[in-house]
Amino acid sequence: MLERIGSVVVPVGVGLYAMLHLGIEQMYWVFDINPEQAGIDQSVLLGRLMGTLIMLLLVLLPTLGILVAVSWLLDKVTRGAVNRVVQGLRRRPWIAAVIAAAWCGVSYLGIVYLLTLEISPLYVLGSLVFGILAFVVPFRLLRRKPVGRAGMKVLVGAFTGIGLGMLLMVGLVLGAGDVRNTGQANELLGLVGFQDQWVVVKDGDDKPLYDGRDLMLLGESDGVYVFYDCDNMTTFRRPAESTNLGDIRLDPEREPGYTCGSLVKDEEAKPKKG
Repeated sequence: MLERIGSVVVPVGVGLYAMLHLGIEQMYWVFDINPEQAGIDQSVLLGRLMGTLIMLLLVLLPTLGILVAVSWLLDKVTRGAVNRVVQGLRRRPWIAAVIAAAWCGVSYLGIVYLLTLEISPLYVLGSLVFGILAFVVPFRLLRRKPVGRAGMKVLVGAFTGIGLGMLLMVGLVLGAGDVRNTGQANELLGLVGFQDQWVVVKDGDDKPLYDGRDLMLLGESDGVYVFYDCDNMTTFRRPAESTNLGDIRLDPEREPGYTCGSLVKDEEAKPKKG
């Protein structure tokens, strides 16, 4: 049983890790920087993603246990009818191939959402049809031999991880957009290690700069701080040697309806001369 579970969990984890890696890059690109400029090198990224995978595992394991318990209960209530149906489907290669192909097609819904920013029944149906047309024949051919069935299991697990990672990637990008527009981070960003940290920037003489306004500290790399100015909705860098940080706060409370861009709006509201 552990061997069978491992043969599914490993490809799921690999696909999920790859998509989370891309998701973090996309998250920082919302602020017009890359993770390296915020001090997120490969070792830091690996540590953050491993923590994320462990948290997801803690959530998925009880869910998997509940599904197994419900399946066992249904099998007992139906006096083994559920198990006979499942085994009958497994013995029919075309049916198993169609189910696996449809499942892989659904994993593309995350890509559809990134391109269209919406999910409709038509998109779901299109993903199912695409998956069946693209994968049903290769999966049917793989099921001719035991090694082929094992390979199909790996492919389905990888597509499952990619699909789940794509959903998380969409959540990271949308969450970063919310931070850029509202100055507030959600729980998903915190899960991948994004720090909702705000500071008051001071010069070398400890005098407040930028009118003493709160700025988000995105990170530091090679002796350079990266800040996000919520009021101007801009990202800029400043040498750490001539910068002091004061009034450091994590996840500060915001009044209802607070949004970024206040200085930009005030500037636009001023009457133009001439």
